[in-house]
Amino acid sequence: MKREDLLKSAGELTQPPVKSADEYSAAREDMAAEMNSVMAKRSDIDSLIGAGNLDMMQDNHRNHARFIESLLFSYKAEVFVDTVLWVFRAYRNHGFHLTYWPAQLDLWVEVMKKHITPESFEYIYPFYRWMIINQPVFVKLSDELTDSVSTPSHGG
Repeated sequence: MKREDLLKSAGELTQPPVKSADEYSAAREDMAAEMNSVMAKRSDIDSLIGAGNLDMMQDNHRNHARFIESLLFSYKAEVFVDTVLWVFRAYRNHGFHLTYWPAQLDLWVEVMKKHITPESFEYIYPFYRWMIINQPVFVKLSDELTDSVSTPSHGG
């Protein structure tokens, strides 16, 4: 699968109603705080994010909530795809392990269920489902991007 395939599948997502985006927005800070609290208490946290990366993880959760909020109000598939790929590459370069993403995305889903109505959840969950399903593709493409950046070309 290539970036274009991700763009196509992300293009099938639809922007939720404003009411649902407003709910997410109103709960954003509380959800990020709960994410940070729950994740920080995990006994395996260092194996997920690397030693000394707790502040970076907490920033990531706050940034994630702000980013998703912006997408819910003004959805652009290309921004979604390129940002997720950038996040995978950048955070892995800082010592985050592949096991972090399924752990945090699954928790985001659970936290979101507690903070927004079931109706709004049904509109927003497809964005999370898309991220969960496409994790192997993000890994592959972010590896390819990292390899292409770190491998000097020998042009003539």
